[in-house]
Amino acid sequence: MFRLFHFFLLCSATLQAQIAVKADRLFTMTGDFKPMENAIVLCGADGRIEAVGLATEVTVPEGYRILEAAVVTPGFIDARGTVGLSGILNSPKHDQEQLDKSDPMQPELRAIDAYNGRDPLVKWLCDLGVTTVQTGHAPGSLISGQLMVVKTDVPSITSLEDTLNPVSGVAATLGSGALGNSPATRGKAMAMLRGELLKAREHAAKVAKAAEDEEKEAPVTSLRMQTLLDVLSGKTPLLINAQRHQDIAAALRLREEFGFKLVLDGAAESYLLLDEIKRAGVPVIVHPTMARPFGDLENMTFTLAAKLHEAGIPFAFQSGFESYVPKTRVVHFEAAFAVAYGLPQEEALAACTINAAKILGLEKRIGSLEQGKDADLALFDGDPLETTTHTIGVVIDGKVVSEKAK
Repeated sequence: MFRLFHFFLLCSATLQAQIAVKADRLFTMTGDFKPMENAIVLCGADGRIEAVGLATEVTVPEGYRILEAAVVTPGFIDARGTVGLSGILNSPKHDQEQLDKSDPMQPELRAIDAYNGRDPLVKWLCDLGVTTVQTGHAPGSLISGQLMVVKTDVPSITSLEDTLNPVSGVAATLGSGALGNSPATRGKAMAMLRGELLKAREHAAKVAKAAEDEEKEAPVTSLRMQTLLDVLSGKTPLLINAQRHQDIAAALRLREEFGFKLVLDGAAESYLLLDEIKRAGVPVIVHPTMARPFGDLENMTFTLAAKLHEAGIPFAFQSGFESYVPKTRVVHFEAAFAVAYGLPQEEALAACTINAAKILGLEKRIGSLEQGKDADLALFDGDPLETTTHTIGVVIDGKVVSEKAK
């Protein structure tokens, strides 16, 4: 009798995990990004998408739970933030883990060791349709630490497998934000950064020589050195937060010298270097469109995303780090503002879905609604880039994680 009851419980759980999402308008973010009208997405018990298509072509199997919405998109991706390290209380003693100023260079600091997935800010983003974040250490030090990619329904990281990528990047800063007692000038900052990368390159050469000669003992590799070796080998991108044109140019020179994978973070004045950035093949994670224009951001423009699109430079949106409450922005709110200043709607959606996934190297799993991909969806009662629209449902890995209108 117990076995029979247990069997019914398993069947019930399986049925609850199987979902059919019906959309008046469905943005799959494939092809030319144009939406499908009157479409269906089937989400399987394994958390993957089973089928996507017009309602006239996709049959909803018996027992599937049906969700309906005016507009459905892939779950949004925040390509660069600090949520989970910076928390809702805005208290340095309780939930501000995003920046350690004890040393200007600390690439060994892991995002997973500071992340709190139960912070209300993470849930707030999740309820608004942000299903994946690249989060970690904030700009403000020459090298502040590591970044990771995680879904917003993960409360605690007990294993590296709980993330999509436990080390998705190393965060660096060029500009006034990284200056203090040491480095105190831009010249000193670049000298320090180049010096550290040169040490890593020399260390890599010693390791290679030791591997060729059995009698030679391999040099000891520290946590810091291993992180920088991963940057130099191309395994881990270096995200350089650079807003002013001279700092962006310095980042491009550094990449040319050492050959690492560079992602420009912020890049407020990148409109002055469009040709150089495109020639280098470097993507940009655009500064929050609604950031405050002062300091290194004083020459920012609301049209930056549109300019990058016109130039053919890959870009994505971010929430970034804000030093004032509520401590995080919302990525598709930033995208909406960019649309008001010339960016086509489909391109704005792509910059916080599939194009963001490509920059993170995760386009095979997230970012678009295709068979076999993770079943991450955001449901809306109207245009998701319109301020009067509500998020009415969020699905992550085929599970409904939010149903309240937000």
